[in-house]
Amino acid sequence: MKKELAIILEKLEGFRNPKIELEQYVTPPSLASEIVVTAKLMGDLNFVVDLGCGTGILTIASALLDAKAVGFDVDMEALKIARKNAEKVGIQADFVLSRVEDVTIKRRCTVIMNPPFGIQRRHADRPFLFKAMEIANVIYTIHSAGSERFIKRACAERGFEITHLWRYKIPLKRTYSFHEKEFKWIAVEVYRLRRL
Repeated sequence: MKKELAIILEKLEGFRNPKIELEQYVTPPSLASEIVVTAKLMGDLNFVVDLGCGTGILTIASALLDAKAVGFDVDMEALKIARKNAEKVGIQADFVLSRVEDVTIKRRCTVIMNPPFGIQRRHADRPFLFKAMEIANVIYTIHSAGSERFIKRACAERGFEITHLWRYKIPLKRTYSFHEKEFKWIAVEVYRLRRL
């Protein structure tokens, strides 16, 4: 299932004009597939919200595995690509233009997201994590390596627990002009958090 899903996700279009201030990078298809298949196996894939969905890879991956999925992003250009990507693979998903702080959801959901890591703007990931904790029962979130203390503290303050922590090295493709190499390997942590 993971491999087949990753092959479909490989065909999706990425950012045409990535915006460095939004830290726009495409989630690697293999990682997106790994996370969403894990969520499916754990029974977390009913109603999925992707905060900062970009070109829609996590939203689309969730919908491909039969979730009702909604992606939110502040970048209209990225959302247009996401809608085209969803059409290309023949799935139904909603994509909504919104700042993360303004997202409101009427019922509890699972959030699956790859928020900005806060490399360009310190703590850029915080509004995403805090909003996820406001609206979700279960959260799958990707962070740069070394985030565990911050995640533990946020969980303690907001009534969540870390049930799983997976560590990966992922290839980050050259996205911006200042990137010197075709891609570089970066260490990331994927968390599954659950409301207590």
